[in-house]
Order: sequence, then structure tokens, then C-alpha cells
Amino acid sequence: MLEPSCRNNSITAKGRIYPHGVTASYGEMCYHDNSLVSASLEALIQHLVPTVDYYPDRSYVFTFLLSSRLFLHPYELMTRVCHLCVEQQRSGDALLDKIRFREVAPKLVQLLTEWTETFPYDFRDERMMRCLKDMTHHVARGDEYSWRAMQQMTQRLIKRLSALGQYEEAVAALNTVAMERPASLKSKQASGQRSDVMSVCEDAFILAQQLTHIELDRLSFIGPEEFIQTFAMKDPLENHKGFFRKRKTSNLEAYINWFNRLSYLVATEICMPVKKKHRARIIEFFIDVAQECFNIGNFNSLMAIITGMNMSPVSRLKKTWSKVNTDKFEILEHQMDPSSNFSNYRTALRGATQRSETAHSSQEKIVIPFFSLLIKDIYFLNEGCASRLPNGHINFEKLWELAKQVSEFLVWRQVICPFDRDRRVLQYLVTTPVFSEDELHLASYESEGPENNMEKDSRRSLR
Repeated sequence: MLEPSCRNNSITAKGRIYPHGVTASYGEMCYHDNSLVSASLEALIQHLVPTVDYYPDRSYVFTFLLSSRLFLHPYELMTRVCHLCVEQQRSGDALLDKIRFREVAPKLVQLLTEWTETFPYDFRDERMMRCLKDMTHHVARGDEYSWRAMQQMTQRLIKRLSALGQYEEAVAALNTVAMERPASLKSKQASGQRSDVMSVCEDAFILAQQLTHIELDRLSFIGPEEFIQTFAMKDPLENHKGFFRKRKTSNLEAYINWFNRLSYLVATEICMPVKKKHRARIIEFFIDVAQECFNIGNFNSLMAIITGMNMSPVSRLKKTWSKVNTDKFEILEHQMDPSSNFSNYRTALRGATQRSETAHSSQEKIVIPFFSLLIKDIYFLNEGCASRLPNGHINFEKLWELAKQVSEFLVWRQVICPFDRDRRVLQYLVTTPVFSEDELHLASYESEGPENNMEKDSRRSLR
């Protein structure tokens, strides 16, 4: 945790003893047992600014850059940090100012490097890029070494933003292909024209590996700030050319859409076959895939498969399910049971996280959380805890907690998938058209006719 480094010697610490430790105030910053618990926004911004003999703790840099967007735009923070960094070196003597700035320049570059590498998407705002350019010019006048470091940092940033743009275009293109719905999909009788998942991949382990590729690829493009920007206030006066022009949580949304697609793909594959024994075989295959996902630590695909198999058009196929050995499926459902706030899943996730921390191979490092629950946890942490205290201070204990949850995600996000890619299987998973909800119900009724008046009415209205 952050050390209470007092940067202004004129500030005296007022400490009071509490039963559970020492609480001390340093100006407008309050600490409890050496951990920052609250401060004014101004003090927090000042605490981010490096000086010749001070650099903020890395955990503080991450925490404040992550959550500061709840209180001000990244552009506003960047402008103020850069301005303060320059102003603090001014003495009125041009030569002395130059010497002092040369001494602080490497630390400013270090801070901007941490910012651009951890939160690169902030720099999709052209104002942020302008500010970065201005600082590069400023640094160039004082220190050539720091100027070169700034240039290299900017090149890395542009490369990352370019990769993000390509990824977003690729996802949009795949979605377009998946939306082109051939006639064979509309008619169950004609489904013989459509290949099914087992004709593309018969090995449950290989399918689970390919699902893990998709999960890790898409996770790697989610910016940590997207979790916080879900709650950040949108300023109605903000012009559309600035920070809010691009949807700031688009990669997070694309990932949730992938979960939904996989659930619908599973349901489509099960409802599509004409023959009961073929449907039963597909169900058993997906149970095996779900088991392999669990073994790998891919909880998101596991939950998507379970969700697809529990959709009413699938769960109502009682004659089909009677041909399936459901023992393994019931164990997996128990693992992902939502009761007691998903306690079984949380235990399994902790086990996978511990395995990841002591991993001897890339495969053991894989942890892909059930993503909707992760977002829900962060959302409730934000909603259930005030961002500001009655005295106007920012509740930094809450910010530490948010950062802790998001930083865990960052560790999981950076794992490189160790499995071989199977392009044909990957292509099938992301582009093959899937039934809509109505089409699923209709296909289900064609597989096993309506059992009661409600189902009969439902089929009639769908037709």
C-alpha cells in the first residue's frame, strides 16, 4: 500500500490513536495504518505529480488513474498534472528552471509511460494526444534522453491504438457475417445443408481450447478503465468530438455479446438436428466441452454453455434429454449455481487463481472469470459505497477496492493462449449464424411437439 510520504515539510502530521491502529492527517490527506483512506481531489492530483525527489507509489498511480474518471475527465487530469509538473520547477531564473526541469523530466516521462501503457484508450481523445505532443516539445527543450523516451512511448501508444482499431473492425466484420442468415437456418427440414459443430470439430478438448482462444483474444482488448467508465457521469455539455465521441465501453460490451452468442450457438446446435439421437449426441458433446472449459479455467465459456443448455427451447426437449447421461452436467451446474452469491463458483475461481499464481506452464496460468458476475461485483462495490465522504473528501478506501478487483482482471487478461489455433473451428464459432429466440422456440416445437395449450398457442403465434 501507499506510504504516507509528506512532500511539504511545512505540513505537520496530526495523529490520533484508534483501537485498530493509527490515523494520521497530512494536510488534506488522511491515512490509517500507513494506508491512504481519504483526501481532497486537489491533494490527490498533487500527489500524482512527480518532483525531483519524489515519485508516487505505483499502486497509487494505477488506483488514481483508474478511478479519477469518476470525478474528472482524463484530459482534465492530464492537463493539470502536466501544468503542475512544469510550474513547480519555475523559480524566475530561466537557467535554473531549465536545470530543475531536466531533473524532473525522467520522472514525468515515467508517469506518462505508466499512463499510456495501462490506459492507452484514454488517448483516443485527440486532446490527450495534443497534450502528449505539447509535453514532448517541452521535454525536448530540457532533456534529450527524456525526449527520446517520450518519442518511443508515443510510438508504442500509436501501435496499441492501431491494433485496437483493427480488432474493432474485425469484430464488426465477423458480426456482419454472422448476421447474414441463410435460408437453411430458417427451415429445420433444410438443416441438412448446414454443417453442425461436430462435423467441424469432434474433439471436446480442442473445441474448449478454441473457445479459450476467443475468450483470451477478446479479454486482451478490454481496457481496465472500461469497468469504471460504466459508472462515470456523462457531462451533457461535453461536445461530441471529445472524450465521449467513441463508446468508451465498446470492448467490454463486445465481450458480453460474445457470451450471448455462444449461449445461442449452443441452443441452436441442439435444436437444429431432426433426429432425437443426434440432438442427444450434441448435448453430450457440449457437456464434455463444458467440462474441459472448467478444467482449463475458462469459466466464461463454461457458463455460456450451461446458459445455452438451460434455455427453455432446449430444456423442454424431455425426450431428447432422456437419452442423455446428465450426471456430469449436474455437477457442472452445481459448480456455477447462483445460490449464496455464486459461492461454489467463487471457491473454484480462487482455486484457479492460486494455481495460476504458482503455475509452471502457460496452460496453468489461464483464468477466465465468469465476466458478467465480475462486472456485477464491481458495479455493486461502486453503488454500495459512497465515492465522497461527508467532508467532501474522496473515499480512497473504495478506490483501493475497485483497483484491487480490476488489477486482478489485468493479470488474467495478459495470459497468452498456449493452444494451437484451428482456423476452421474458430471461424465456425464466431461466424456461423445462430437462431433468434423465436426461431429457437419454433425449431424446438418441430423437434418435440407442444405439450400443453400454452405451448400450442406459442407455436401458432410464432408461425
